Amino acid sequence: MMHTAVGWHVEMEFEEDSQRTRAAALVRLPDGAEVRAHGYASRHPSDKQQARVGEEIAGARALNELAMKMLTKAHDEIDEASGRTSHPLT
Repeated sequence: MMHTAVGWHVEMEFEEDSQRTRAAALVRLPDGAEVRAHGYASRHPSDKQQARVGEEIAGARALNELAMKMLTKAHDEIDEASGRTSHPLT
């Protein structure tokens, strides 16, 4: 049986200053829902300025939060469809 592949596109935006990087992640789902998350990275004053490293850390933290929100969304949908409380998804 053939299944239609569904694609998700995650958008990431970064804001940086000399000490901190902020990442914002957004995914739009086929059901019309949008899930957003944020992540942060701070540079220690003795560290060299490496914008890419700050983006990677803040981005990874935003994606981690996004993943947890997606798990919660799926868990809530399982509960709603089944009419009972299910075991948390991790």
